[in-house]
Amino acid sequence: MATNLFEDFDPVSSKQWKQKIQFELKGADYNETLIWNSPEDIKVKPFYHRDEYTKAAVVKTKAAEFKICQNIFVFDIEKSVERALDTLNRGADSLRFTIENDTIDVAKLLEKLPLEKIAVYFNFKFFSIDFVKKIDAIIHQKKAIAYYNLDPIGQLARDGNWFTTKDKNNFDSLNLLSTAIPNSSIISVDATLYQNAGANMVQQLAYTLAHVNEYFNRIPVISQPIVIEVAVGTNYFFEIAKLRALRLLFNLVAKEYNHNLECHLLVSPTKRNKTLYDYNVNMLRSTTECMSAILGGADAIANLPYDSLYHKDNEFGDRIARNQLLVLKNESYFDKVNNPADGSYYIETLTIQLAEKALTLFKDIEANGGFLKQLNEGIIKRKIQESADKEQELFDSGKEVLLGTNKYPNKDDKMKQDLELFPFVKVKPRKTLITPIIEKRLAEKVEQERLDLEK
Repeated sequence: MATNLFEDFDPVSSKQWKQKIQFELKGADYNETLIWNSPEDIKVKPFYHRDEYTKAAVVKTKAAEFKICQNIFVFDIEKSVERALDTLNRGADSLRFTIENDTIDVAKLLEKLPLEKIAVYFNFKFFSIDFVKKIDAIIHQKKAIAYYNLDPIGQLARDGNWFTTKDKNNFDSLNLLSTAIPNSSIISVDATLYQNAGANMVQQLAYTLAHVNEYFNRIPVISQPIVIEVAVGTNYFFEIAKLRALRLLFNLVAKEYNHNLECHLLVSPTKRNKTLYDYNVNMLRSTTECMSAILGGADAIANLPYDSLYHKDNEFGDRIARNQLLVLKNESYFDKVNNPADGSYYIETLTIQLAEKALTLFKDIEANGGFLKQLNEGIIKRKIQESADKEQELFDSGKEVLLGTNKYPNKDDKMKQDLELFPFVKVKPRKTLITPIIEKRLAEKVEQERLDLEK
């Protein structure tokens, strides 16, 4: 006969736990010693108890069903096809192609790929209705699932200019395309920019929500899921809660427009904490970040190779990044449970707090003219920069630690001869409509100084 082991123990209230902790502190102040304040102004307690648990965040996630996505930059068609085939054979179950211009022969790119029921994401550096329609015809013939990830607002935020199109504006082009191919997902929101530029989590959520809201206002026909590209950092539980809060907020706003579609989360590790020196630590960082992505409910994860800062795309870096996800999915039992964060008082509480704070900021943005207005006025960039500067100060002072960079650096580590890519912010003076939001890593200044001293 089965017995309930918990019946052998008397319940312990949160008040009793706190009294015991205060006794063990031997006079030290409970609040000052054990409660810490996050950059989002969330006070994190040393323990969470059902006595103080008020409500659960109703978020359904399908952690067991996440897809492993491979990034492929398309330049040489034959090499891209070879790489895609190899990737699919080695465990990836979705692809993301980055295409820079409309001279790429997409028919040749896709014709030999076994894409039935495979999710294919496209990252375009341009906007051509005819080009997308051409791809869509091939995709449907192959019975693949296409996400075209067109994000004109993200293009403006990142580049400072809209896409160049023959239509009056980018929203007209989106409307025409959404009518032409109603069975494919065309709209996306690139929220990775906000995280990689230094926004805190409340800002990331609020700006993403306001970004989505602009499309809801301007594109009347949205019949397929909106893809939200998200970057996650190493604040493990907060990042799990961030993704759950994002779903909660998206559903809340979508309901106001009578949209009943879920958002589709395509998640990647952040670039902000990745380092040039002691680069193998990047594997540890991206592993915990991928774990947060899975537990937070990512639909697909495109891992970041440990050497992506300084090496061109290479088979070894790709294989390691892919294998990190394969180990998590097939050997760590991350593919066994949906809604894995349900019932965790800590994660549930963080989810609610992040969602509530982000919703307050979102409402403020809408009350003051909306996201596009604040983007054009430079308010969004300024707020992100203020947050980034605070985080940079913590890193520079050593309070925020990146092992191998500002703590326990290996002075004998040399990198100058290994640089195939320029790993720092690139200054490209040009005429833009707005000042773009710039991604910047925390370690850039330290790394530049070390490179200058290398012999």
